[in-house]
Amino acid sequence: MRKATVILGALALTAFISCKEKASEKIEATNVEVAAQRDEAAKNLPVMTFDRAEHDFGTIEQNTPQETSFVFTNTGNAPLIITNATASCGCTVPDYPKNTPIAPGEQGEIKVKFNGSGMNQVTKTVTVMANTAKGQEMLRIKAFVNPKSNTSAAVGPVRQQ
Repeated sequence: MRKATVILGALALTAFISCKEKASEKIEATNVEVAAQRDEAAKNLPVMTFDRAEHDFGTIEQNTPQETSFVFTNTGNAPLIITNATASCGCTVPDYPKNTPIAPGEQGEIKVKFNGSGMNQVTKTVTVMANTAKGQEMLRIKAFVNPKSNTSAAVGPVRQQ
């Protein structure tokens, strides 16, 4: 047992002596410069600024298709790329410039189509995924949906024979 302790002590002493080099001496100046440039470039991000984040269609008749456009500007200092846009349900469909770089200062448009389904007050969201600092933006549409009026009048009571 004593022999094992002496051997372990000798191994530990050898490990400490062999790791005597200073880590700061291993740093290369070119690597530091490259890392600084990379960090500076990472600060350059696009920013999506919308003309509005919500659209109210007002009162509409049920199953009447509606459409609106959300205009945005890249107010950041790097190209903006929208990777995906999804709606909260299938009755709402976003159309967007997918994977198309939008330069700083340029504008783009997201068209949102709503099929007018539902009843009463309806609110739907569109989530836009992009390479911004937040990673996603939320747009909202809403409408008050009245039931479709039934224009065919009843002819009279049905007689049974």
